[in-house]
Amino acid sequence: MKEKTFNYLLEILKSKSLFLCLIDPDKQELSKSLEIALLYEEYGADALLIGGSIMMNNRFSDAIFEIKKIVKIPLIIFPGIFNFVDPFADALLMLNMLSSRNPQVLINEQVRSAPLIYQSKLEVIPTAYLLIESGSLSSVQYMSHSFPIPRKKYDIAVAHSLAAQYMGQKIVYLEAGSGAELQVPNDMIRAVKNHIDIPLIVGGGIRMPEDAFEKVKAGADIIVIGTALENLENKSVIMEFAEAIHTKSQNSYLPAQTSQLP
Repeated sequence: MKEKTFNYLLEILKSKSLFLCLIDPDKQELSKSLEIALLYEEYGADALLIGGSIMMNNRFSDAIFEIKKIVKIPLIIFPGIFNFVDPFADALLMLNMLSSRNPQVLINEQVRSAPLIYQSKLEVIPTAYLLIESGSLSSVQYMSHSFPIPRKKYDIAVAHSLAAQYMGQKIVYLEAGSGAELQVPNDMIRAVKNHIDIPLIVGGGIRMPEDAFEKVKAGADIIVIGTALENLENKSVIMEFAEAIHTKSQNSYLPAQTSQLP
């Protein structure tokens, strides 16, 4: 299977960290999903993730089809359940929630999705998905019946990340959850990055560009922003996130004085 999208990400990582924006088509009308996809691309996102923990509305496939017609950056499926598969996307994160002990998210969902992925010919990016304690019950924690890794137990996060690498996962994803009260601790990011050689994604609860920059300084290769950019009125904030995340080789980041989330 070709690895066009994954290789694209690796090429960018040679010079800077990546800024990925998450679109949840269940949270808005299709026209709004198209609008924010264009904004994310225009203001500096390197790729788009699409998905969510649950779908109440049947907009997933329509959103992928229409977004792919108007953006040039990769559109990557971030699956919540097994049937989040669509051939018009560029790739799919094959999530393995290694922090869980629930077989449903360790193997059952992956087995159910495998025939759909095979038929779609989608590029698959095996991704170890580690849920980190975030101070509140997140949607993914509730839906997956999983205990998160305690936020002060860096050794547990490191051990899971090493296991992921040894098992052939291509990416480790430290996730605090959508709208998390607390972010993944920077010291945990640093500890994990010091032990693994594969790319490290960090997401959840990152509300300000300065926070994103601190995650990059700690070792995050890829930052995912979702909730913080929903319903934006100040579109320049997207660009400020991009600038903060892309300063991989710099030691400091000077936030714009006008930065303000709605």
